[in-house]
Amino acid sequence: MGKRWTLKEIKEFVEKNSDSELLTTEYRGFSQKLEFKCACGNTFEKPWKKFKENHQRKCEVCQPPKASR
Repeated sequence: MGKRWTLKEIKEFVEKNSDSELLTTEYRGFSQKLEFKCACGNTFEKPWKKFKENHQRKCEVCQPPKASR
């Protein structure tokens, strides 16, 4: 089983590893979508796992989804 992240740890990770800002104030678990503010000013939601492991750390305007094959 993986590490259980706290909101404080997630906030620190976001600050160190992206230009985005964490807006969510309560973390209930890995399947919850968290709200972020991109460096461009747009807000976006991503599950923590996608943000952390898939490097999806910007809004859809700055980092468009990859086209599916």
